[in-house]
Amino acid sequence: MSPPISAPPRPTLAVPPRPRWRVWGSVVSVVPHLWAWPLVLSLLFAGGVMGWLRSVERADLDSQRAEMISDALSLEAQVSNRLDAEASRLRTLADVINGHNGKALSAAGFAQHALVLDGLRRFWISVTWLDANGRIVVQVPDDSMPAHSSARSGVEERGLAGHLSAPLQDGSGNPAGLLVARYLPAEVLRQKVPWWLARKYDIRLVDELGEVIASTIDGPRLARQAWYRVPAGPSLPQAFLELSARETIKPWWRTLPVVLMTGFVLLIGGASWMLRRQMQGVSRAEEAWRTEAAWRTAMENSLAVGIRARDLDGRLVYVNKTMADMLGYQPEELIGSMPPMPYWPSNELEQAMQRHLRNMAGQAPREGYESRWQCRDGQILEVVVLEAPLVDAKGQHIGWMASILNVTERKRLEERERKQADTMAHHSRLTMLGEVASTLAHELNQPLSAIASYNAGVLNALSREPGSDPALLIALKRMGEQASHAGRIVKRIREFLTRREPQREPCNINQVVASAVALLSREISRHGITVTTELDASLPMVMADPILIEQVAANLVRNACDELAHSEQPRRVHVQTLLGAGGRFAKVVVTDSGPGLGGRSIDQLCQPFYSTKSDGMGMGLAICRSIIELHYGGLDAEEASGGGASLSFTVPCLRPEDLEETA
Repeated sequence: MSPPISAPPRPTLAVPPRPRWRVWGSVVSVVPHLWAWPLVLSLLFAGGVMGWLRSVERADLDSQRAEMISDALSLEAQVSNRLDAEASRLRTLADVINGHNGKALSAAGFAQHALVLDGLRRFWISVTWLDANGRIVVQVPDDSMPAHSSARSGVEERGLAGHLSAPLQDGSGNPAGLLVARYLPAEVLRQKVPWWLARKYDIRLVDELGEVIASTIDGPRLARQAWYRVPAGPSLPQAFLELSARETIKPWWRTLPVVLMTGFVLLIGGASWMLRRQMQGVSRAEEAWRTEAAWRTAMENSLAVGIRARDLDGRLVYVNKTMADMLGYQPEELIGSMPPMPYWPSNELEQAMQRHLRNMAGQAPREGYESRWQCRDGQILEVVVLEAPLVDAKGQHIGWMASILNVTERKRLEERERKQADTMAHHSRLTMLGEVASTLAHELNQPLSAIASYNAGVLNALSREPGSDPALLIALKRMGEQASHAGRIVKRIREFLTRREPQREPCNINQVVASAVALLSREISRHGITVTTELDASLPMVMADPILIEQVAANLVRNACDELAHSEQPRRVHVQTLLGAGGRFAKVVVTDSGPGLGGRSIDQLCQPFYSTKSDGMGMGLAICRSIIELHYGGLDAEEASGGGASLSFTVPCLRPEDLEETA
């Protein structure tokens, strides 16, 4: 399916309907200073926009400050958590020196301890072990070594250093010195400030006097920058975390909308002056327009072809009376309608919308196209639409003009001729099939008669023999009965195909159905199918041809068995007789446990040459339906309540007048 065609945006049709001209002229005559209204309204609008810009500026400042406070508190919490974690690691190292794990750390092993090396690698500048008198026991890295001195000086150039300390105790719990770790606040900012926050703010650590301790940028804070400070926490006493917004909010009077509004007011002033001159011209041209519209209306109403005009958005801007009468509407009811149009059939909205988008894109066939429209009363019209571009005096494409031809009657005649041709072809096929079947029935009748004759001769010969096997005699007798029954079936089929009336007689429908099931007993046993019968003994006699009705019942049971032959689920067929249709008909219902009808109706199942079996001819149900309709009954199919399919047929019960006819 091709993608929907979308029409590009174009100027809409600017021709106003005729009633608006009269209203426009009345307004001009009553309100002579109407041209000044746009200027006044523009000034009011400009004042409102400026007030709105002022409120937006205030709201932006408040939002920026609230967001800055939230970000500052969040960053302060992250920095404090980081310093608290480092202080905790330093206390752990102090516990190792105090010997809380059972073995005190010596000064020689201090520099190689894992906690010391890990701290220097991650965060610390140096770690110093002081004794109780404040003397240095050991310092890592050692300042006496030239390499360490140069590394230390390089680190200190990156900003002021902070300190973390942890007390040391001897074995009796008395103070035994202090463990001091130096770190760079600038490193804290580098590690803990997210990239998006660093892009949004200039972040500094400052003291109480405003001196910068550490910063993410070089240079002082600008005067126009909005900023906020929060205490850095107990880990950095007398220090503050300062955030300065990099984005500055301009005053409302320096924004682009103010400049645009000023230009807008000036343009409106010029446009108002031009509008005043235009209104005077409109008043002079109005009378000429009315005269021209009257001429155009008279000509369009005299046409026998429907005419419509649409703008580039698909809106109906004009329909003539012929098109309105064709659809059962008034022209005023259709003008102004947008897709979906009220005359589109509800079940074809998608196709109609596709055609509409195609036409709006300029891809309508030049020779016209056929469509289906729906009248107000629900009647469907077949129309031919010829679209042409609608161009104004300047050569600009402003819409589409279409002529509509009603071809409903022509299509009906064509459809009637097509159906007649199909019917004749179908009758020809049925006639040919009937001739073939009649020929086969005639040819089969002779060998069946010969079989019956030979069987009778053998049976008579064996009956005269005193030692004949009784079982063999019974088998030969039944074979003769079946041959005679087959002959009667062939005879009835031949009579049916030669358009003779069925030989209706009073018969018991239960016996007919039981005989049909008995005929298929071997086939039922071979497929392993369980057949149950529920025959209503109170049913009255029916007026029918028992041979033909037996074949119908047998065909329905055989079809059910064929559906169940390859089924994995339990194979069950239920045959039931009951009284239906107000007591005037006997009904036979055959229900199976197969896959069901699959959405197929009885009309589809009974179509000639339609079959669900790979080796089927597709004529069984069609012939059954013809037989039942000749008996003034009906054949039906529906889904069974417990799964599977349920096929049924009805035959009329015996009436008193039927007995008089048979007598």
